[in-house]
Amino acid sequence: MNRLVVAAPASGSGKTTVATGLMAALRRAGDKVAPFKVGPDYIDPGYHSVATGRPGRNLDPVMVGEHRVASLFAHGARGCDLAVVEGVMGLFDGRVDTEGIGSTAHVAKLLSAPVLFVVDARGQSRSLAALLHGFRGYDPTVRLGGVVLNQVGSARHEHVLRGACAEVGLEVLGVLPRDAKFALPSRHLGLVTAAEHGPAATAAVDAIADAVAKHVDLDAVRRLAAEVPAMAVPTWDPHAEVDVVPGSPRIAVAGGAAFTFGYAEQVELLTAAGADVVVVDPLRDETLPDGTAGLVLPGGFPEQHAAELSANEKLRAAVTALARAGAPVHAECGGLLYLAKSLDGVPMCGVIDADGAMTSRLTLGYRDAVAPRDSVLARAGSRITGHEFHRTALSVPHGARPAWQWRGHDLRPVAEGFVVGRVHASYLHTHPASSPEAVTRFVRACATESVRFEATR
Repeated sequence: MNRLVVAAPASGSGKTTVATGLMAALRRAGDKVAPFKVGPDYIDPGYHSVATGRPGRNLDPVMVGEHRVASLFAHGARGCDLAVVEGVMGLFDGRVDTEGIGSTAHVAKLLSAPVLFVVDARGQSRSLAALLHGFRGYDPTVRLGGVVLNQVGSARHEHVLRGACAEVGLEVLGVLPRDAKFALPSRHLGLVTAAEHGPAATAAVDAIADAVAKHVDLDAVRRLAAEVPAMAVPTWDPHAEVDVVPGSPRIAVAGGAAFTFGYAEQVELLTAAGADVVVVDPLRDETLPDGTAGLVLPGGFPEQHAAELSANEKLRAAVTALARAGAPVHAECGGLLYLAKSLDGVPMCGVIDADGAMTSRLTLGYRDAVAPRDSVLARAGSRITGHEFHRTALSVPHGARPAWQWRGHDLRPVAEGFVVGRVHASYLHTHPASSPEAVTRFVRACATESVRFEATR
């Protein structure tokens, strides 16, 4: 599989612009492109999906283990001509207090992939040579294969920057001028999701693709992506990861603009385990599918759609009735907020005895969590590495039966989330490929539960 990683010295350099533009421009030119994102980001993969017509996937060694990264990559890249992997933050930025674990450089080495280095050239001239020399020499096992110069101000500026790259022997594969049209809309947790941006997301990706096709040498990019060794790894197979549960229980999974923070592998694993998966949009659908035996509520931005979610009283009532009747429910972050009594003052489902609200504080980071008790998701003592990413808070951080526990930065124990009956709700995002046994456990709980939702006719 031909492949390359798009990286940068720091966040804000233009990785998403270049990576998404490359994906779309290569697809236009007839290539089948597999899109990936390093780390737990849910927003960029949505734009990758718009650009390629394929599910955007994440490669996160911290959450899934480095031994799974190459096989998950092979799974997502099947049937494609090349893969473009967008990095995270700066090239060597990984999990805090580790030597770059989970960084873009870490993933590039796991994939034996060259790096296309994107540099925001504003305010730089010959100093660029020193920057490139430092990044290339810091870890010689990470191969910088070429440079894309972003935010270039003039022809004279480009001439000087090309000279700096030539000094250190790095080829310039593209030069993007300063242009506000390349920007994607952003807000408190990053970019506005592609699902929310709707047709404007397609227009934005098209504009970026136009710029990349005009200013980046696509043939040179293809040559760089082809300069890779063969990957002798087994392809990840969801059917080999889970047990098949008889009965084909119907599991509703929330989607649409308010619930976009999910992994493609979740639905693949649920389906492989025998579930009949039906996607429900809580902004549009007024009821759950007939026969629903379980519910998955992923993360997203319900705080941006609180009024609309609250106004859909019929679906809220159906979710509440299903949960209180004892059907298994797995909710993460945005899903947790949807189950709360209220969100920013408007009513939600009331399954969780807490109120949610936006705050000015960002909660962000990986968590090494343990399940303190049995639930529909995990056995007591099960360990998992998850990720928190939110600016909301609950009036009550956990119930009498927390979903997870971990050690805080001060090493004090932290309890978080709620296990209420057969509901497992938490702020913690988890990657299902890291714990496929949890998927089997959840599907089995749905299959053995006698509760089935029936729509009122």
